[in-house]
Amino acid sequence: MSPLFSSSEIISRVIKGHFNENLEHYDGIKFSFMVLNKKNPSEMIIISSYPDEWVNLYKENKYQHIDPVVLASFNKISPFSWEKSLVINTRLQLAKIFDLSKKYNIINGYTFVLHDHGDNLAMLSIIVDSSYPDDVDTFIEEKKDTFQMLLINAYEKIISLCREMIGNKKKLNNKEIFSQRENEILYWASMGKTYLEVAIILGIKTSTVKFHIGNVVKKLGVLNAKHAIRLGVELQLIKPVQ
Repeated sequence: MSPLFSSSEIISRVIKGHFNENLEHYDGIKFSFMVLNKKNPSEMIIISSYPDEWVNLYKENKYQHIDPVVLASFNKISPFSWEKSLVINTRLQLAKIFDLSKKYNIINGYTFVLHDHGDNLAMLSIIVDSSYPDDVDTFIEEKKDTFQMLLINAYEKIISLCREMIGNKKKLNNKEIFSQRENEILYWASMGKTYLEVAIILGIKTSTVKFHIGNVVKKLGVLNAKHAIRLGVELQLIKPVQ
């Protein structure tokens, strides 16, 4: 699987922040940023301001395989309105998904598309809720260049972050970043053990566990232990303990 489709909470948080920052001054707008492999649509990432419950439902049921918006995007280059552009024979599939999403007010929207040379498809869907002025078409038409560039910049950013993460991983793998004790503590912490449980397993004091975790946080330049553990797992820096 391409690193682009690896589940990185850090990258997702950065990209979501990028969209929130650029869309926050538009009232009543929700977004969904999706990237998938056109040859294998099971490889997909989705970053959205839609309710988490809906996003999780979408991913768990692999709705990208039947989502008419996604299917239409395969053959689109320019932005399109769901209502105007989805062909009649996809209406049943549209109804199947949207019947489930009505309570989230995900009914109609506009999608901007980007195809890259690696057979990946990036999509930015914009949902305007019922509180917005009636002339939504005019609003989208006036802002379509802005939204298209927002999609391009977001995709460029996610590619750059993936490359940076791969580069950092290679550098870190060339040297032992953690001491043996730090690695042991991180390993057990990543397995869901509490500080007390880690201390019992390793036969050390809880204060010693906290001391080493503090060192790890400093080494990785993160905010807290939770971020350190997550980064250690994502970059595969934590070695299994025998």
